[in-house]
Amino acid sequence: MTAPTDIDRYVEAHRQEHLDRLFAYLRIPGISAHGAGMAESAEHALGLLRGAGLNARLCPTVGAPFVYGEALVDPARPTLLIYGHYDVQPADPLDLWHSPPFEPTIRNGRIYARGVADNRGQHLAHILGLEAWRDCRGTLPLNVKVLLEGEEEVGSPRMPGFVADSRDLLRADVCVISDGGVDDSGRSVIRFGVRGVLSFELRARGAARDLHSGHWGEIAPNPIWTLVRLLATMKNGAGVVTIDGFGETVAPLSAEERAALAAMEGAQDEALRSIGLSEMQQHPARTLGERRAGWPSFTISGLHGGYGGPGSKTVLPCEAFAKCDIRLVPDQRADDVLAMVRRHVARHAPGVEVISHGAMEPSKTPLDSPYAAPVRRAIARVDGTEPMLLPAMGGSLPEYPFTHTLGIPCLGVPFANADEANHAPNENMEVKRFHRGIRIAAALLEEIAASSPSS
Repeated sequence: MTAPTDIDRYVEAHRQEHLDRLFAYLRIPGISAHGAGMAESAEHALGLLRGAGLNARLCPTVGAPFVYGEALVDPARPTLLIYGHYDVQPADPLDLWHSPPFEPTIRNGRIYARGVADNRGQHLAHILGLEAWRDCRGTLPLNVKVLLEGEEEVGSPRMPGFVADSRDLLRADVCVISDGGVDDSGRSVIRFGVRGVLSFELRARGAARDLHSGHWGEIAPNPIWTLVRLLATMKNGAGVVTIDGFGETVAPLSAEERAALAAMEGAQDEALRSIGLSEMQQHPARTLGERRAGWPSFTISGLHGGYGGPGSKTVLPCEAFAKCDIRLVPDQRADDVLAMVRRHVARHAPGVEVISHGAMEPSKTPLDSPYAAPVRRAIARVDGTEPMLLPAMGGSLPEYPFTHTLGIPCLGVPFANADEANHAPNENMEVKRFHRGIRIAAALLEEIAASSPSS
């Protein structure tokens, strides 16, 4: 690790102030799924951008507004686009939180609050990094644009259209997103892509009402059995998805990507054991890393129907449904895969309804992107160790509009700890990682400005 810089000393001197500002942000609910606190959250985010010296405004939509800010110092210098989201997940179930979700609390070196890691603490670190640079060194070394979304937690339904309609406003050389956690080993990572996601529901219907299972059990069709048989035709016992055409368009991993995933295999194995599994689902042809980041997955996230209360109730249900998601990888497209699902269902269970619940496309930036080296140096300057390279994370983020609509590389630089518990009770972020994120954010400005191909 290099000797402390003026920015390092600045961040250390402003530790409590930065925490106070984070806590003020976290006290506002901003739950996009319910609409709670959204207007107040957007106004607060707007104030944060203006406080950092950016020319900022709200961009209204029929849903939550986008919050946009920019600092354009010189058209000849490169432009960095920073993306984040000010909305948060619902806090339910509340009884599993050890402290109120919207009353930030520090315990054992961690900040506990809904949204602290996903994603307010992370994009606030970038905003505070801009402030630190401005206060220590004056003019920014490059142009900066910040886009904060208010509907990421409900699938970013307006992101593709907004970016497409705002190409000139959002024109940049590279996009950086800080969301998710570092590697399970504690080492920082640079993420070069995300999987997409297709969410849908399979709904089967039987009689007009629930029936007595003794009178009708071998006579009337059981919607739950209909779904069980259908689902068994979609994925076999070896874990291979058997929907016709499912993997035919998947872009093969490069040798460099395979090597990067292999380097992370041990840490991933350890992480799986930490969640109480004695063994993993195996696959006859693909490694764990490939399945987690380089190959699509099909998950049944909920199967519902009939009686679920205590004891027994001898009933034949009239309806059943399965909630499913498919994680997509390049070069799959959500509409194409949904059409495959519909054809498969029509062939195997023509009475079952397929209901789409939205999608997000996959995104990929090559590992040899010219922006990888400056981002790697910025992280190493602060951490003292080289970050790991992750071709794609298993989850999904709205990166596709940046990489495909704007045509720019997008690099993920997560600041949170691996066990951040995002989307779960007791979401948290280590205090040291929040402050470290501010320092990395400031270092990114310098390294990208000095090394950009357009500089």
